[in-house]
Amino acid sequence: MSIQIVPLADPHPSASSHRLVWLASDGDGAPVGSAFLRLFDREGQDHLAELELNVHPAERRAGVGSELLARAVAGAGSEGRRCVLAQAGAGTPGDLFLAARGFRKVLTLTYARLALANATVDTAASAHASVDAAAVSPPAGYRLRSWDGTVPDELADTFTASRRAMDDMPMDDTDYGVVVWDVERVRAAAKAIADRGESLHTVVAVDESDGSIAGFTELVVPGDGKGDGQHYGTGVLPEHRGHGLARWMKAEAIRQARERHPDLGGLLADTADSNTHMRAVNDSLGYRPTHRTFQYQLDL
Repeated sequence: MSIQIVPLADPHPSASSHRLVWLASDGDGAPVGSAFLRLFDREGQDHLAELELNVHPAERRAGVGSELLARAVAGAGSEGRRCVLAQAGAGTPGDLFLAARGFRKVLTLTYARLALANATVDTAASAHASVDAAAVSPPAGYRLRSWDGTVPDELADTFTASRRAMDDMPMDDTDYGVVVWDVERVRAAAKAIADRGESLHTVVAVDESDGSIAGFTELVVPGDGKGDGQHYGTGVLPEHRGHGLARWMKAEAIRQARERHPDLGGLLADTADSNTHMRAVNDSLGYRPTHRTFQYQLDL
């Protein structure tokens, strides 16, 4: 098959990254595959690129994926990146493709779902009881606060400071670097979610001794309140760990989602297999594993 690869311009670069894009088409001009290479531009991750590569099932094993990969790897190298990350479901064609082309497996993620609608009566009752019990069991010295969308101005600085709770998140052998947050980036992230038509809900634990934020959890819900919501970050600052704050905050986020979005089908979470603490939190709240993916890394 004759393959034509056309580079495309990214119409929407962000303050923290930009993308290189390639479209593959056959001899008749019909699209058969694409590659999106996200290049991180901020300090702490400016060595990194993330690849998303797709080939139409009917066009696989004809060299399309290999040609797109070659363009993407060359693009990452020309941008001075030292590694490329890509993710594939366990046992999928992408899993086999990456493993055969020099990528090494650096992280395993387990995806889990908490059913909110269409669950059996017994399952729903059990999950709701677990969530409600956790939500009303406040650790001494802390209180919860929540908001929708962008962080309130009076909490912007302490919320931004609390983002370092994710700095030691288990990433196994991934050369992921460190995400450096400032207030501008926090607000830009919330705006990006709103611009997609989705709703961002944040629950934080506040240290009553000084009013600072000790931990947070974020949940993104489709704009129409249907389908499945997606948990984003959940983190507790090291000096506040050991009090059950992660479970408490997450339980409150679930309780609010259940109450405010009655048509929501479920909530999704993805957690590194090595993050045994967060996996235990999810298990205790009724999340059930659905599938696994592998993070692959190519060192340049």
